[in-house]
Amino acid sequence: MVRKPVVSTISSGGYLQGNVNGKLPSLGGKEPPGQEKVVLKKKITLLRGISIIIGTIIGAGIFISPKGVLQNTGSVGMSLIIWTVCGVLSLFGALSYAELGTSIKKSGGHYTYILEVFGPLPAFVRVWVELLIIRPAATAVISLAFGRYILEPFFIQCEIPELAIKLITAVGITVVMVLNSMSVSWSARIQIFLTFCKLTAILIIIVPGVMQLIKGQTQHFQDAFSGRDASIMGLPLAFYYGMYAYAGWFYLNFVTEEVENPEKTIPLAICISMAIVTTGYVLTNVAYFTTISAEELLLSNAVAVTFSERLLGNFSLAVPIFVALSCFGSMNGGVFAVSRLFYVASREGHLPEILSMIHVRKHTPLPAVIVLHPLTMIMLFSGDLYSLLNFLSFARWLFIGLAVAGLIYLRYKRPEMHRPFKVPLFIPALFSFTCLFMVALSLYSDPFSTGIGFIITLTGVPAYYLFIIWDKKPKWFRRMSDRITRTLQIILEVVPEEDCHKL
Repeated sequence: MVRKPVVSTISSGGYLQGNVNGKLPSLGGKEPPGQEKVVLKKKITLLRGISIIIGTIIGAGIFISPKGVLQNTGSVGMSLIIWTVCGVLSLFGALSYAELGTSIKKSGGHYTYILEVFGPLPAFVRVWVELLIIRPAATAVISLAFGRYILEPFFIQCEIPELAIKLITAVGITVVMVLNSMSVSWSARIQIFLTFCKLTAILIIIVPGVMQLIKGQTQHFQDAFSGRDASIMGLPLAFYYGMYAYAGWFYLNFVTEEVENPEKTIPLAICISMAIVTTGYVLTNVAYFTTISAEELLLSNAVAVTFSERLLGNFSLAVPIFVALSCFGSMNGGVFAVSRLFYVASREGHLPEILSMIHVRKHTPLPAVIVLHPLTMIMLFSGDLYSLLNFLSFARWLFIGLAVAGLIYLRYKRPEMHRPFKVPLFIPALFSFTCLFMVALSLYSDPFSTGIGFIITLTGVPAYYLFIIWDKKPKWFRRMSDRITRTLQIILEVVPEEDCHKL
């Protein structure tokens, strides 16, 4: 059931106004002076698109603890192969999303493609879990890393108090929310700056590593495939860690409607970003092994810090700052993209109506951005975030796999669909198989956590029938809902995506 949006405007006096025809009052058949179309504007250029993808993929992991792959492969050589293969497979997924994004020119990413192919129920379940648990928990986790590393230079000789970390994390989250609420242009510009900071940090590691190789420091690459033999479960788990490290290539598809010339920009941004990230990840790991042995890497709590202390001297103090900036970039890019998912889901009638409204002057999806703030704060100051993410990690790959499988379905079901960018069928077939393999791996390796995650995900089914399908809700409930929506519109100065008088 798609809900019909409230047609309303905010007058200069601050009162909510509307009319039965869903149109603005005219002046002699002409548009009123000062009237402006309130929409999310196309401000995502190629550079901004690249910064969104790179900025959300590269977080803290590659600098702090890229040992999940090594731990499960047992050798330096095999770990580098896994990093490369995971980069190529992630590129396959990204190319599949490039075709989906240029064929279905709507924002929303996974949600939109699942809705288009499989219908409203699985799409609602996807956004239900994303809004209530996955996104707030994921934002809180990366924000905690930001809080910890921004404070590290001030607590060199002692342990950082947990309360201090959470308080500075709360400030960081609030800054990101305010930034994304105030201006699309400024959040995109800051994302570009933070992406350059990430790439600079990676270069700070790669360049000394290359110099080490030139000097002949290759002792850790001798017998690169010797070492502890990987178990039967080891390689699949290493593969899982590698794929998780590349996750984030899909975020540009969350903002398709705001991309300039999406038919060219989306494929180009995806290809350039994945080439840079894959090359950066592989070379960063090579650089680590020029100075740190496999055993030392597994024992290190912060690999980049250990590396920089050995080669860069006092400059190693800058590493925590770069890690913090990297985390902040992931926070900013994630909030920017996922708010559009909630915006589109609300527009389709799957989330409260207020989330599909836009600020009349700033042209940002203000309610869809700030709804994450209280949910993230609750996650930040409560329970075990990592367990929640582990419970629901399978859900991410399940729905991404479904979306990519939907591409194959659309090829046969709607062959006439305009496809400016088209990939060979083996690419989505291989990638969707990879996603299903990762879901099966989750079930096999940790059936308890995956089972809990599956139960949490299934709560979306009764919620769908209660909130979306059931249309005989009590009158008092509907009146209260309308009153809350109107009040929030006045407070937030937001309206549905339509023509509106400027304040």
